[in-house]
Amino acid sequence: MKIAITSKGTDLDAEIDPRFGRAPYILIVDPETMEVMALDNSSNVNAFKGAGIQAAATISEKEADVLLTGFCGPNAFTTLQAAGIKVIQDVKGKVRDAVEDYRKGKWSFSEAPNVEGHWT
Repeated sequence: MKIAITSKGTDLDAEIDPRFGRAPYILIVDPETMEVMALDNSSNVNAFKGAGIQAAATISEKEADVLLTGFCGPNAFTTLQAAGIKVIQDVKGKVRDAVEDYRKGKWSFSEAPNVEGHWT
């Protein structure tokens, strides 16, 4: 099991970044071992468009099963669903706490995006 989490930093004590496609980092965390792989997402931070789709492709390549983030637009959400990645939105706080809350079953999976697309 791998969890992708949008982050403002590169470790478990970093704050969650609410933006999926434009977060500076996406952490891939093994919830059992708490091992972290930090993905530099800086190429998407200032992307003209398609940041969410590119970020979704990146976490799919890293074989993430779940995404924890604040906000996810419709194009990214559709891409994540197509890749079989479950999405949990409205996540705030520190990465470590979000993983613990996931392990405790606090979060429920989202059925739709929670923001409108920027380029529709």
